[in-house]
Amino acid sequence: MRILVVEDDLPLRKVITELFEEESYQVDGTDSGDDGLFLAEQGIYDLLVFDIMLPGTNGLSIVKKLRLRSMATPILFLTAKDSVEDRVSGLDAGADDYIVKPFVITELLARVRALLRRQGAMSSEGEISYGIISIKPKLHDAFVDGSPLQLTIKEFKLLEFLVLNSEQILTKEQIFDRIWGFDSDTANSIVELYIHYLRKKMSLHGCEHLLHTVRGVGYRLKEK
Repeated sequence: MRILVVEDDLPLRKVITELFEEESYQVDGTDSGDDGLFLAEQGIYDLLVFDIMLPGTNGLSIVKKLRLRSMATPILFLTAKDSVEDRVSGLDAGADDYIVKPFVITELLARVRALLRRQGAMSSEGEISYGIISIKPKLHDAFVDGSPLQLTIKEFKLLEFLVLNSEQILTKEQIFDRIWGFDSDTANSIVELYIHYLRKKMSLHGCEHLLHTVRGVGYRLKEK
């Protein structure tokens, strides 16, 4: 799972990033509100974490813009603004949760897990699933009806992204940015190759029909 952290305090962002990475989340970060808005709009994250006071576009404005564009990704405010009015403003802007700095590490991680469960991205056991496909993100294990899928890291991340967004169409660009990253030197045609690899391995379990190509648009995981 991938989390975006938009925080202009570099030492704090480093701490948060390390905490999340220890929990096996992938993390991208920036100190700029404008960059944070751009990254969030790409639709490749499972959770967005924003400070409110940011250079450029502030956190409240970012969240309002994302919600106006019907983006449903869970959003957590992590901020020093601690008044009741601040909390109300943050939640009314469209955030799903609000934590005041300084925070307790265990509480932050628990809130993150709760937000991911709330969106159906993760069970209480830390698994995600769609139909007969189940995934254990921390272990990088995937199963079809309990039988293990032997996947490479990139194939696993591809399947994870598809499962997290099951029945939604993901564009080639979204998949590329999620799996390989914005700064990758690889051409996005590699997405087609890995879709082929994944479909071939799924065929060994008789479930390749779940992975659909939406011609001219992208791909999605969907039962008939």
